[in-house]
Amino acid sequence: MSRISKLFSGTAILVCLPATAALADLTAAEVWSDWQAYMESSGYTVTSSEVTEAGSVSVSDMTLKMEFDDDTGGGAFDMVLETINFVEQGDGSVAIELPASTIMNMAFQPETGENVSLAINFEQTAHNMVATGEPNDLTYTYAAEAARMALQSVTIDGVSLGPDVAKVDITMNDLSQVTRMTLGELRNVAQDMTVASVDYDVAFSDPQNDESFKVTGNMQDLKLDGTGDLPTETDVQDFNAMLDDGFKAAGSFTTAGGGYDMSFSSGSDGSGTANATSTGAAFDVSLGPDGLLYDIAQTGVSMNMLLTELPLPLSFSAEQIGTRFLVPLQKSNEEQDFGLAVTLNDFAMSDVIWSLFDPTGQLPRDPATLVVDLSGKAKVLFDFLDPDQAAVLEQADAVPGELNALTINKLELDAVGARLTGSGDFTFDNSDLTSFDGLPRPEGAVDLNLVGANGLIEKLVGMGLLPEDQAMGARMMMGLFAVPGEGEDTLDSKIEVNEQGHVLANGQRIR
Repeated sequence: MSRISKLFSGTAILVCLPATAALADLTAAEVWSDWQAYMESSGYTVTSSEVTEAGSVSVSDMTLKMEFDDDTGGGAFDMVLETINFVEQGDGSVAIELPASTIMNMAFQPETGENVSLAINFEQTAHNMVATGEPNDLTYTYAAEAARMALQSVTIDGVSLGPDVAKVDITMNDLSQVTRMTLGELRNVAQDMTVASVDYDVAFSDPQNDESFKVTGNMQDLKLDGTGDLPTETDVQDFNAMLDDGFKAAGSFTTAGGGYDMSFSSGSDGSGTANATSTGAAFDVSLGPDGLLYDIAQTGVSMNMLLTELPLPLSFSAEQIGTRFLVPLQKSNEEQDFGLAVTLNDFAMSDVIWSLFDPTGQLPRDPATLVVDLSGKAKVLFDFLDPDQAAVLEQADAVPGELNALTINKLELDAVGARLTGSGDFTFDNSDLTSFDGLPRPEGAVDLNLVGANGLIEKLVGMGLLPEDQAMGARMMMGLFAVPGEGEDTLDSKIEVNEQGHVLANGQRIR
């Protein structure tokens, strides 16, 4: 787990925690105590100045500090917040008064490397936050017309960098957030958030070598749903221990579209510009004992690029672009699920790009599609998230896991007039590492269907892109591995591996 995720998972509550009708009279001290407990369970040491009066607690100069162990590079992190007031409202709820503008000062002090300090200005407009419920079951409601985070300054080893070197400016408009926290053996967090729009402006530059990067953009109609089970006592710098103690989290994030404009310069290596838009995006992520799931997709994508290394502008579009993977994270004697999927639907390039390799329009220019969807079973033999076991694994050069089964749920490639589809299943015998030169012996079959291959070969030969002798070799290979299927220019192939380790193509042994 990265330092950034550790730091900001804990501090997120401080800038936009968030709920509904009061269930009981709640005190300001109880809400402040819950904040402290949450921060401390996230690995921070919390210090502050407090003034308690009848019905309120005023907190100033709140400092959050985390010291990193040697496995994460050592050093420490500090963040200071100015003022937060907890005020009882007389109806059983507690208002959490955050200043309209506050500076968050952060310092990173690694044992080796550069010391870095940041000052971030956090501004809110027409904001309010209320806590309701009872101890160990609190709900926070937060709303604001706008919330803006802007990087004010960066200092590296005592040298201050101005906004011409580093700029980060993010504004969220029309925010609404509800967060419920219940405390038992674990702290359970459930969160819903909507944001009408997000505008961002990010830029970095290095005057010494003329390198720069700048991107401005926006996202519309953001929605976030998240849940998590957080251990109340755990070593937050040992992610494997956190999983053992019950940590898990899941989130779903969607937008209704957006776009960005980007420019960059790599000095003598060139420069370029790019702009892109999409009609929507979805991002699902979960992390826990079942593994890491990452699933992201964009729809209605359009992109244009202009690079100094290329004489022509580049443009492409796609109806959908997506990536999904599931990876087990912990050692287990039982088989665990894994998966990988890549989707590229209705991908189209501009005629300018086509003209680079097909100036006479010989090839069909219909939108292309690529879909690869794999899933399977595997065993993880080492807790590679444990630094000690990871070091042993690296020194021993041992195999980190076993592949037990692989399913090709879907294979599709449809482009330039040809279409390949397939599906299949295989199991793997890890006790037999000789039949396939050190790899576990597979057993199973994959069925393939290819339409339009001969027609494509003829076009490539006619264009001069494929020599006739290579075309003849390709046809001979198709004849070896495939048989004629139904329909014109159609080939079918069934590739099998039997229990003896023999490889067969359509019943004919080829290995």
